[in-house]
Amino acid sequence: MPSLKLPKKQDLKRYGTLFSVLSKYGFEDVLAATPIKNLIPDTYLKKHPDTHKLLSYSTYERIRMVLEELGPSYVKMGQVISNREDMLPPELLKELVKLQDNVKPLENFDVAKKIKEELALDSNECFSYISPTPLAAASLAQVHKAQLLTGEWVIFKIQRPHIKETIASDISIMKDVASALEKYSSQAQQLQPMQLIASFEKSITEELSYTQELNNMLRFSKNFENNDIIYVPKAYKAFSNDHIICMEYIDGIKVSEIKKLQALNIDTKAVATLGVDLYLEQILDFGFFHADPHPGNIFVLPEQERICFIDYGMMGSIMPKDKEALEDLLLAFFKKDVKKIIVVLKKIAIRTDIPDEKTLEYDLNELLEGISNIAIQHIKLGATLRQFKNILFNNKIAIPHYLYMLIRALVIIEGVGLKLNPDFNITENLEPYMTTIIRKRLSFKRFVKKSIARAQDYTNLIDTLPEDINDIISKIKNGKLVIVHEHKGLNEFKDTLKTAINRMVFAIIIAALSIGSSILVIADMPPKVNGIPILGALGFLISALLGFAILISIFKNRKL
Repeated sequence: MPSLKLPKKQDLKRYGTLFSVLSKYGFEDVLAATPIKNLIPDTYLKKHPDTHKLLSYSTYERIRMVLEELGPSYVKMGQVISNREDMLPPELLKELVKLQDNVKPLENFDVAKKIKEELALDSNECFSYISPTPLAAASLAQVHKAQLLTGEWVIFKIQRPHIKETIASDISIMKDVASALEKYSSQAQQLQPMQLIASFEKSITEELSYTQELNNMLRFSKNFENNDIIYVPKAYKAFSNDHIICMEYIDGIKVSEIKKLQALNIDTKAVATLGVDLYLEQILDFGFFHADPHPGNIFVLPEQERICFIDYGMMGSIMPKDKEALEDLLLAFFKKDVKKIIVVLKKIAIRTDIPDEKTLEYDLNELLEGISNIAIQHIKLGATLRQFKNILFNNKIAIPHYLYMLIRALVIIEGVGLKLNPDFNITENLEPYMTTIIRKRLSFKRFVKKSIARAQDYTNLIDTLPEDINDIISKIKNGKLVIVHEHKGLNEFKDTLKTAINRMVFAIIIAALSIGSSILVIADMPPKVNGIPILGALGFLISALLGFAILISIFKNRKL
């Protein structure tokens, strides 16, 4: 029986809410999926419109409603997994996408009072106006517009009250449930629920730190300070802390508002190309990219003729070594070098339990052959990446968090490009980068840099070698040297040996019973039936049954 550890005191209320909501929607789902629904009188449904309404929803709609009712953590969780085409059915993904905007604003929320409490300042001395009505409400925070005394328009992103405590409690519960599922359900193990929760926890922890978001904005602004095409909103440190952030209000047009852009004679095809180029620059030049580039987070500024990304709470960061490995992966894909792709994947992956490398090679080759048969202008990166994710999943390759975020972001950004330009093809934007990467790999500067790095590694190895040897010798002298040796196939050997011993013991018992029974028959020992000693006959019968059992065990190759 699966068992969960006893919940902490602060988690008990959330456990109660979880079970209550799941029971509520589970019961309605049973009604909708069985003939019981037909037995409910119409008069009852008229008196209970909520029940009638719930019964009209599909299973996947009710899953989405459960997440919404459970609150911010589960809404955010739904958003994070809403792109996992490799794990979830498309009907459910379609519902999870709706979680993006279905969050109600806080009721009776005094934004001016909250700003005063958080920042320890009198809002009247700093702001001429603060809107009580939010511009937007999200699962973790809501946004209010305000005006400084200097005349500048800004926005405040304010965390929902007690949201960190609620999310910490919810994540604790999610870990308990995921751990139990992973331990007791082979089907759940394939979905790697603990890894999914860990990925979600990392994302949401970063997003909840507004100090981190402020630093993200400053770093992003520094990367593009010499770029005239991208615009980064100004951040106001004096009016920000870990729970509230103040930044410049962006008065622009969302890239999804095609008709508005066209009304101003803005070339949407050019916007698509420039926007994606800027995004690839984030990834391939700086290794620091916006991890949630959906259309609501990208604006066109007509007066300045610039593109602006907003909401820097979820950012992806690629370490220099990983960035080089990512470049290797892109080059290998463009060269259709399956062997190289596998080598790079092993280098990047956080865990590889590849059941059969030949199968992986075949899957990747099939993917590349499929791309080869399509004209470059018709290749869809999103579909290719989804197929690539399926290959990783099926071959038990766990990719790091940043790469998962990157694949998700590239799928989203390609979708944005296609909305702006139906003929858009992201591979055309990638080609110039491939040329740059190849040129950089062949440069003398890189050769010198790599040679110096290798020389430093060898020098460090030589410097530390005496200390390492002394450490090993010291452990040997003190009897602290531990050698870990794995016996492969030992359990199978033990089982075989155990079975053989069991059969040998039974054989000895059968032999003893047979000999004893023979002595009893020869001795003509009473009691008798029809002149045959009963004890002797009984011994022969037991011996025959045991012998028959051993024969069956041997033929069926089972343990006795």
